Amino acid sequence: MPEPSDQELLAKIGLSEQKIKETLKNKVVTANLRTAILAAEDVGSSNGALLYHLASKIKAQVAQHIALIAAYVGQGKLDSTLRIDAALEYLLSNPGGPVDKGKLEAAAGVGVVVTPEQIENAVEEAIEKHKSALLEKRYQCNMGQIMLDARAKLSKWVDGKALRNEVDLQVLNLLGPKTEEDLNPKQIDKKASKPLKEKKPEKSNKEEAPAEKLSMAEFLKTKVFFHKPGENHKTEGYVLTDKTKDLLNEHIKLTGGKVRTRFPPEPNGILHIGHAKAININFGYASAHGGICFLRYDDTNPEKEEEKFFVGIKDMVEWLGYTPHKITHSSDYFEQLYLWAVELIKRDLAYVCHQRAEELKGFNPPPSPYRNRPIDESLQLFEDMKNGKIGEGEATLRMKITLEEGKQDPVAYRIKFVPHHRTGDEWCIYPTYDYTHCLCDSIEHITHSLCTKEFQSRRSSYYWLCNSLDVYCPVQWEYGRLNINYTVVSKRKIAKLIEEKIVSDWDDPRLFTLTALRRRGFPAEAINNFCAQMGLTGAQVVVDPQALDASVRDVLNVTAPRCMAVLEPLAIHITNFPSNSPIECLVPDFPNEPNKGSHKVPFAKDLFIETSDFKQDPEKGYRRLAPGQSVGLRHTGYVISLKKVVTDSAGRVSKLEVECVDANTVEKPKAWIHWVSNPVKIEVRLYDRLFQHKNPEDSNEVPGGFLSDCNRDSLTKVAALADSSVRNAKVYDKFQFERLGFFSVDPDSMKGQLVFNRTVTLKEDSGKV
Repeated sequence: MPEPSDQELLAKIGLSEQKIKETLKNKVVTANLRTAILAAEDVGSSNGALLYHLASKIKAQVAQHIALIAAYVGQGKLDSTLRIDAALEYLLSNPGGPVDKGKLEAAAGVGVVVTPEQIENAVEEAIEKHKSALLEKRYQCNMGQIMLDARAKLSKWVDGKALRNEVDLQVLNLLGPKTEEDLNPKQIDKKASKPLKEKKPEKSNKEEAPAEKLSMAEFLKTKVFFHKPGENHKTEGYVLTDKTKDLLNEHIKLTGGKVRTRFPPEPNGILHIGHAKAININFGYASAHGGICFLRYDDTNPEKEEEKFFVGIKDMVEWLGYTPHKITHSSDYFEQLYLWAVELIKRDLAYVCHQRAEELKGFNPPPSPYRNRPIDESLQLFEDMKNGKIGEGEATLRMKITLEEGKQDPVAYRIKFVPHHRTGDEWCIYPTYDYTHCLCDSIEHITHSLCTKEFQSRRSSYYWLCNSLDVYCPVQWEYGRLNINYTVVSKRKIAKLIEEKIVSDWDDPRLFTLTALRRRGFPAEAINNFCAQMGLTGAQVVVDPQALDASVRDVLNVTAPRCMAVLEPLAIHITNFPSNSPIECLVPDFPNEPNKGSHKVPFAKDLFIETSDFKQDPEKGYRRLAPGQSVGLRHTGYVISLKKVVTDSAGRVSKLEVECVDANTVEKPKAWIHWVSNPVKIEVRLYDRLFQHKNPEDSNEVPGGFLSDCNRDSLTKVAALADSSVRNAKVYDKFQFERLGFFSVDPDSMKGQLVFNRTVTLKEDSGKV
């Protein structure tokens, strides 16, 4: 086979046609690039930029070592221009003779890892230090100084781009998007500051053009760029072995090059809003790219697993609109996992340890004295563990690896004399997450192992374990968790809320479990859209509930039909009602879309309005019914005016007598109010925040603990009245009660007694009089 031309090699590293032409003009750089590309072997676009940097920066006196440095680049050991520059500097400082690879690697920081968590923490400290200046000067603040302060707390090998991105992200989180003033800063004195307020109308015009909102499918298809199936080796941090190529080729043959993901929850609790993001990312990414997604129950802890959790997880996945390609269990693979554990021992990569759990706690537990025990001895002991000859806590199987976080030799198997819900008493040793996760991914030929950021410290063991057993190795990608303020999602803490009777159950609408959100009336589509709007970054996302409420309104506004209901009824009698019998009024289900239907409601001489829609002594600006001030009745075409106030023995208003006139014959009223006549009696449950502080689990914010922060008045039940259109409503049916908010039928409803949960209020309710 003829050698590729220079042009072909340059194209191979992803250079544009124009860049190739420019590079070919420089014979030295072209020659260096040719050597580097051929030496590096792995020349995807990511490595191509580094090789180009190497070829253009290397000095003639050390050019004979370009193949060595390029090989390091290809192996992922020199993964930044900073490391390459350090390696070149070492070579220049140590000319002649053979290269001491150990010293070269030390000089270039090979193996030194600066994690995203470390970058995030350093930037947080720097932002806090400059917070006052940032709030005062906003985007005119010296960002370079923030970068320097953050870098000072990190290894010099920190990736500058990653550091800059984290600074930009945290500044954006603190200050919000740039305003007109940020984009066009002006030097103004205090006296000249007032006229700037006149720019408000311009701002409101911008708000009328909302930012693009993508569905989860659109977002994952157009905004998220992971590796292509089979190109695992091109991703940052992926570990190559001499068997990687063959294993990837076999993988592509088996999968047909399809995207394969999985959602692997532990069946020991109810899913919450954070899981919705994971479900959407795993199922959504596969769907967006024509792939498949498994629902895999990580059932390796028999003590905490219950059937109701298995069922609940599947129900929530399907409620969000996804259908698993296949439902699997980690326990499906117990036999294979056991055989692989034996193989690890045979390869001297695992050993049986007798250190107790309490000995391994803390940051610097002592190294195991059993680490170098003979292979045959570990094999026999592991067999004894399997056969129930060793008691619980007396032995574990540990892997010979150190994680990024410094944890040494994580446990692969532990003893539990607890029956498993699927395998019964067949096993008394159960694999851990660290051991099971990657191997189950390998068995199912997952292409993208998508998980939250806290598992980043497990990535090295993930790749190590697959490669140690010479099995297919997927790629692990991490993303930031989604957290909501004013709530708790911990299984233990929700159980405590239930135990203390603060909430009724896992689906209490004040919680942020998915079952609770469904019960409250949140549409699945709204939750999916909300997850899409949160994006997909490595940064943890923490938002207030209002952000989720906004997504809910967007969906319900076009899906929930309108009807009328009165939460605090005040009786009205029309003394001059124009008919001897009730009049039928037509109420549009969606006023802005008349073609989507309507319903009829009776309008009679006796009806009910909201108590708050009448005031005997109205304040200035009050627009509804009052002495001397008429008001319109929605959908009737009539205006009513007060004639008499009837009070009870305590002096409270119990009834109003009014007269009505055709709206076309009088001056237009200042307001039109809702009403009900011949109504259906309903119970309405109004919800407020369950917790009073943003972070109820933060001991600094809530010294008394999360239970002390509970809002004991977060649920209000009212006996209300609704128009007859809701009479046959079913559980989870959703409506907009005009002028009140969006409501959903609760599962507690019975025949003749409907119960409605307020899902969210209307946006325009705030401050309305």
